Amino acid sequence: MKRRIVMSMLTGATLLASTLIGASPAPAAQPDPAAPTVPATQGAGADAPANVPAEFGTDWHDPFTAAPPVSKPSGKSCQVAVAEAQFRDFTPYKGTYTPPEGCGDRWSKVVLRMDGKVKGRQYDRLGHLQVGGVEVFRTSTPEPSPDGIEWSVEKDVTRYSDTFRRSQDVEMLIGNVVDDTYTGVIDVKVTLTFYAGRPAAGTPDRVLALQDGTLTTPRNSERIVAEVYATGSGGGCEEFWYLSAPEPAPYSCKADGGPYREVQIKVDGQLAGIAAPFPHVWTGGWSNPFLWYVTPGPRAFDVKPIEYDLTPFAGLLNDGRPHRVEVSVVGVPEGRSGWSAPVNVLVRQDAKSAHVTGRLTAHKVGALANSSTYTPGSEHRVDTEGGHRLTVAGYVDTSHGRVTTTVRRSLANSSAHRWTDGENLDALDATWTDDQSVTVDGRGPARTTRTQRTYTMDGSITIGADDRLRTVLTLGDRAAVVTTEGGRRTSWSWLDDTVEGDAAWTLNVPRDQRHAVGTTSERYRVHGSGGCYDRSVTSVQGVLTEDRQGC
Repeated sequence: MKRRIVMSMLTGATLLASTLIGASPAPAAQPDPAAPTVPATQGAGADAPANVPAEFGTDWHDPFTAAPPVSKPSGKSCQVAVAEAQFRDFTPYKGTYTPPEGCGDRWSKVVLRMDGKVKGRQYDRLGHLQVGGVEVFRTSTPEPSPDGIEWSVEKDVTRYSDTFRRSQDVEMLIGNVVDDTYTGVIDVKVTLTFYAGRPAAGTPDRVLALQDGTLTTPRNSERIVAEVYATGSGGGCEEFWYLSAPEPAPYSCKADGGPYREVQIKVDGQLAGIAAPFPHVWTGGWSNPFLWYVTPGPRAFDVKPIEYDLTPFAGLLNDGRPHRVEVSVVGVPEGRSGWSAPVNVLVRQDAKSAHVTGRLTAHKVGALANSSTYTPGSEHRVDTEGGHRLTVAGYVDTSHGRVTTTVRRSLANSSAHRWTDGENLDALDATWTDDQSVTVDGRGPARTTRTQRTYTMDGSITIGADDRLRTVLTLGDRAAVVTTEGGRRTSWSWLDDTVEGDAAWTLNVPRDQRHAVGTTSERYRVHGSGGCYDRSVTSVQGVLTEDRQGC
């Protein structure tokens, strides 16, 4: 029996994330030392375990994560409703955003909150929210209980302040199918809360969306960062691209080059940035929604964009003409759909210059490594090794002198994929690394920010003779960020978000006969010069049995 059909059925449109554009890339997360033990926006927990049933029933704890809440300034705030809709099909919500009254047009922080609820039966779905053509939020949905669930997600969206200063068209879509079998209508409300005050350091002056695939920057742009919300999705094989196998391997998802994927951005046909895509696992993923009913995999509710520092190309982009910006995914078979990659461009301007000139001074592209080796046997096996390097450098002549930016990025992927005939065993052990350094050298000591990202996936699916399916899986999302000035460390942070799960259920029987059981735990840790956050949560059969926080 092929189990691919139960892997996950994400369909719909895609979406969201975070990071401020400043003089250097922001850490992956900033802990709030005063944060409450249980973030109100992520669901309420309990330290003492409740009675745990022998198996899943018709109701379970509302979904939440161990991630830290968004810290909020004190003082005056204003709230604006952005979207409120029930998603039953693929009809987008259309509305109008109006800036808040009473909080000015400069804010110390802007926080987006989405509240959702759904009941009955439904697959995991992807959604996006655009304001003025700028994608400001991307998320996926949890799968509901028959009795219904509620959840919420918060996101720091201060970096889109430029977009929020004007009335804008709003579009939101969570593509969904509702029929006699899949009854869950996804009901959501999105609000923005504006906190009056001085804008945060590094907040972009302009936020731009591509126009017909082209970008025209202000002529006085001195820092340019593109963000790409890259997700493999849509219910096809690219939803779980990391399991693809090359010919002649007898596997249900094929790709000529195997599972190596790389998200590239080009400016006027010239490679400008490379990145490893995050290996998302949605809430129906790995054939086992019982893993994710309470705690999703990393980034499932908060899809973060890939960032590319395009400042070395500022001299080219600042000529007042439109320039073509293209995003592509290495390894996707020709003609295969399934990737969404909308682009925003965040710009900081030189207020004292009408035209910032410059030049690209270095562009070195390493050889792309991509090797997948198939070994037949009682357990089929595909071993993959891939990687790539890119260095770009350029300068801009600003009102405060010449500033040179050098961006170095190095990618690597190693994976071992094993399966048996019929895919009744299907196992993957994979690691992705994405190492980037950005050096800015101008007036004063040179500043370098190095970000080392590591993503891991180690799991297996087995189906026994009794049609009992079991999934054991560990997912890791890690990042280390260090900033130095003149060779001296000035700030650092280290993030480790690890989710572990073990769940089983019986195939080919009515829902009330699945006898599903599952344990899922998450530990989210951030340490660094900005503080410390450490939270662990565990659920068993949908009941929260542990929720602890402390550094």
